[in-house]
Amino acid sequence: MKAMILAAGKGERMRPLTLTTPKPLLAAGGKPLIVHHLERLHAAGFRDVVINHAWLGEQIESALGTGEDFGLSIQYSREGEPLETAGGIVRALPQLTSADCDWFLVINGDIWCDFPLSELAPAADCDALLVLTRNPEHHPAGDFQLHTDGTVTEDGPDKLTFTGISLLHRRLFQGLDDQSGKLGPVLRQAMGDQRVRGIEHRGQWVDVGTPERLQALDQTLKHRKP
Repeated sequence: MKAMILAAGKGERMRPLTLTTPKPLLAAGGKPLIVHHLERLHAAGFRDVVINHAWLGEQIESALGTGEDFGLSIQYSREGEPLETAGGIVRALPQLTSADCDWFLVINGDIWCDFPLSELAPAADCDALLVLTRNPEHHPAGDFQLHTDGTVTEDGPDKLTFTGISLLHRRLFQGLDDQSGKLGPVLRQAMGDQRVRGIEHRGQWVDVGTPERLQALDQTLKHRKP
């Protein structure tokens, strides 16, 4: 199975840091955010990774190269002008899927998480498997409801937050093109068809959406025990 890291956003909430540096290359704990992802992917057994980029994307390619330094093979999906998340995934589908595997892992480039990626496994009765977590202070309402049978719905009394980590099947994007917008509406449509499942992550997760959160993560990681 291949993995995709979404890294095409302009990181406008992270300005001025992202005026000259793409958000995935901002450092926390002594290494770029995207390198944390690459190391965890390698540790989980992934070897082929696709990274989409747009804003200052040449810096990402220059920093990561072919992926050889990380024990990976990296391909790039160059967008020019950033596409929304679903559109970016559709653009990269030829690089992500094959006759042998219709499933692939997607990770938002602007998060940090200690979820063990090797625990994710495709399910026959769904098109998406989402990793959800407890709601952070800046997002108290959550995103989706995880039910005891593992299904996920848009509405519910105890919604959790989508971590930005998911296993997705090619058929989720059937009939869509690279102008299809964000991933959220695509997932909600699949939820309406009872084709989305989820698991809860009770460990650490950070949406690195502001300079303050990046600084806090940096301090946490610097003081984290090996």
